[in-house]
Amino acid sequence: MYHFCMALVQVDAVSKNYPRRAGLRTESDTVVEDISFEIVTGETLGLVGESGSGKTTVARMILGLVQPSSGSIRVEGIDIAKASKYQLKALRRQMQPVFQDPYAALNPRMKVFDIITEPWAIHGIDTGTSAGRHDNRSTLLRIRASELLREVGLDDSALLRHPHEFSGGQRQRINIARALALRPRLLILDEPVSALDVSVGAQIINLLRSLQRDHGLTYLFISHSMPLVRYLSTRIAVMEHGQLIEIGEAVQLCAQPREAYTRKLLAATPELPIGAA
Repeated sequence: MYHFCMALVQVDAVSKNYPRRAGLRTESDTVVEDISFEIVTGETLGLVGESGSGKTTVARMILGLVQPSSGSIRVEGIDIAKASKYQLKALRRQMQPVFQDPYAALNPRMKVFDIITEPWAIHGIDTGTSAGRHDNRSTLLRIRASELLREVGLDDSALLRHPHEFSGGQRQRINIARALALRPRLLILDEPVSALDVSVGAQIINLLRSLQRDHGLTYLFISHSMPLVRYLSTRIAVMEHGQLIEIGEAVQLCAQPREAYTRKLLAATPELPIGAA
C-alpha cells in the first residue's frame, strides 16, 4: 500500500473552450468547465464518465498537448502553460501516455526494437551506451529493450518483428513497454483496454497493477467502465458534460455515491473477470 505524500499533478479551476461557427457568429463550445483536482504521488486516480464528458481533453491538457482556456495545470510544481521548452521536455519525460487504440499507436513500418528505443533517441537519454564501439552499443540497446519487453510479459523474439504480427493485447503491451522506457513517474492511461477483448483487457489491467507495485508509478486511469476504475483506482473522479461532479476514495464512492449520474455508471456496466495481480 502506498503512503501518499505530495501532489504530482495539480489541476486548478481549468476550463477548455473551442470556437464554433454559428451562422455569421463565432460561438464557444465548453468541453471542460472549471474543474479542480490533484493526483498524488503513487496513487491511481480514476477519471470516469461517458464518451464526450471531457476526460480525454483533460488528459491532453495535463500532457501539454492542449492549452487550457483558463485555470492552471501544475506538474511537479511547474505550470505547464508557462513552462520553458526545456522544462516542458523534462516534464514530458516524466509523463507518458498509453492510448486507447493499440493498432493506431504503433508505426507499422517500424520494428519493435526501434519503437521501444525511439524515446531514448528523442530525449537524448544516455542508456549506458554512449561509450564504446558501435557493436557494443547495439548489444546494450538490445539488452535494455529486451528487459522492457520482459517487464510487460513478452520475450525478445518480438524485437525484430513488426506491429502487424501481434495481437491487440500484445500491441498494447508493446505500447506500455515504450511508455516505460523513460522511467516516467506518471502514466496517463486513456481507455487502455476498451479496444480489446474482455479477457485480454483483464490481463492488461493486472499487468498495470503489477507494474505500479514494482515501479512505484502514479496513474491517471481514464475509462467509461466503472468496474475497471473501481478495481484499479485509489480515488475516483466522475465527469459529466465537462464538469467534475464527484470525487472521493474509490471504495467509499462506489459504496455510497452521492450523484445520480455516478449511480447510473455503476449500474450500467457489468463486473469484469479480473483476478488479483
